[in-house]
Amino acid sequence: MSETEPATQGALETVIVTGLSGAGRSTAAKCFEDLGYFVVDNLPPELVATLADLGSRSQGAVTRLAVVMDVRSRAFSSDLVGVIRELAERGLSPRVLFLEARDDVLVRRFENVRRAHPLQGDGRLVDGIAAERQMLEGLRGEADLVLDTSDRSVHELRHAIESAFTGGGPLEGMPELRATVVSFGFKYGLPVDADLVVDVRFLPNPFWIPELRDLTGRDDEVRDYVLGQQDAKDFLDRYAEILEIIGAGYTRESKRYLTLAVGCTGGKHRSVVMAQQLADRLTATGVRTTVVHRDLGRE
Repeated sequence: MSETEPATQGALETVIVTGLSGAGRSTAAKCFEDLGYFVVDNLPPELVATLADLGSRSQGAVTRLAVVMDVRSRAFSSDLVGVIRELAERGLSPRVLFLEARDDVLVRRFENVRRAHPLQGDGRLVDGIAAERQMLEGLRGEADLVLDTSDRSVHELRHAIESAFTGGGPLEGMPELRATVVSFGFKYGLPVDADLVVDVRFLPNPFWIPELRDLTGRDDEVRDYVLGQQDAKDFLDRYAEILEIIGAGYTRESKRYLTLAVGCTGGKHRSVVMAQQLADRLTATGVRTTVVHRDLGRE
């Protein structure tokens, strides 16, 4: 194969794992190893395409490749964007996983391990985090999937990765759309990795019904109350139609992941019910869907 010849349409799945330092790339690398990927950490961007070519020529010895990239390779951000596009031109269609977390969480993680940030220099830890976040802003926009690890345990992060990256690869016809529906409470803040945010606070709040206050959206009584509102049915029917349009567009544009956040005041009643209902409708249309109730039990 010449250097300019596209890769053969083999079974090689290529994933690029990147994101903020301290956001969980090491955990992600171990997870991909467990999923059967050949994992390479801190590879210079200019060698990624060469490694992918070698994997394509391995006659089945390597069928899944995960490359972990970070700022240890200086100026890697712009180089990596070019590499991603080059791989796509070769027919490898790499998937990009971007990991991030809130500043306060990153600070706590660095302090716990007593390590300096790679971009900190002679400044403060927060200065290094801010510089890296700015450097990666463009790359984040190229990502197929953005995961915020701020409130995820190691096990929850592994589950999210396994849910997103198991199953068929990108070379098996049209890309499969996978969705995560997250219920949340607005008083705890928006999920920063959401592609779409739905506000269901227009529905009557079960919190003000004494017999429902201590229950959650997983209980039949709360679900029946929420879905018994005429506005709930109308909303679900119309928003499901919108999701079909969005899903078709994502598939055409080769976007493989959709994170839909459904919020109410505390993330306990309305958002839990409506998130599950929207997830069920996505599943019915053939979209592989995972439901996460971020703030359930937080009160």
